[in-house]
Amino acid sequence: MQQQTAPRHFSMLRGFHLADFFTLGNAACGVGAVFLAMLYLSSGDTTHFLLSAALAPAAFAFDVLDGRIARARHQHSALGRELDSLSDVISFGVAPAALGFAAGLEGGWDAAALIYFVCCGVSRLARFNVTAESLAGNTGKVSYFEGTPIPTSVVLTAVLAFAAWQDRIGDALYGGVLELGPWDLHPLSLLFVLSGSLMISKTLRIPKF
Repeated sequence: MQQQTAPRHFSMLRGFHLADFFTLGNAACGVGAVFLAMLYLSSGDTTHFLLSAALAPAAFAFDVLDGRIARARHQHSALGRELDSLSDVISFGVAPAALGFAAGLEGGWDAAALIYFVCCGVSRLARFNVTAESLAGNTGKVSYFEGTPIPTSVVLTAVLAFAAWQDRIGDALYGGVLELGPWDLHPLSLLFVLSGSLMISKTLRIPKF
């Protein structure tokens, strides 16, 4: 008689630590934020927009908790680090960009700015994963970040949420719109360019507490 084995997905879950489930909570918040941003585009209900924005601090809370739990339980792993990076890309990269697009950053230059922002976030996380070991040195702990961490994009989400609360999204976006060549540019999208550029900076060092 053949011995039955547990389904592969259950086997993988058994390899997760407690902190990893909090990391997945981060990812779930990011995906939910994207869905709500898309729902806002079809419904026009500002509540959907604000709920999407509200998931950013929720994702941030999960992101903080997973690190603290991992340190408290001494359960750091390569899997946990990759899960954290992939979750951060969704919650603090793709989700803010989707919310920005839903807010009215729909011009060609706006789209380029949002894409640049996400690519900077992906590059920032990849660089950190590759260099974390060398930055840790003999202490085993990274003492500073090169460039701003990607969760700082919650500031962008807060700006968009405040604009929605003031009914300043869509055609009423702060800064209006400029026609530059073949495409439109909303100056507000330059905040995404600034945020992305700060993330990939090698000269800016942020102490890690």
